[in-house]
Amino acid sequence: MSRAINLSADTDTVTTLCGKHDIRISSIEPLESGGTRVVLLTADGADDVRRRMKNQVLEGPVVRSGLYMARRR
Repeated sequence: MSRAINLSADTDTVTTLCGKHDIRISSIEPLESGGTRVVLLTADGADDVRRRMKNQVLEGPVVRSGLYMARRR
């Protein structure tokens, strides 16, 4: 399973959820098409976020910025 997830939530919401549940983020960036792309450090962390935010997981292609430098944690 991929560690990358596209969500229909803002970066602050995703960061707060991950901090609350001790899920470590590798990289996070806002999407130009709306929402957030987050890459978790572990597949287990990614599965946990998918389960907790199942109604906000974006399926299909999304538009990412070619100029955005994702914040690394």
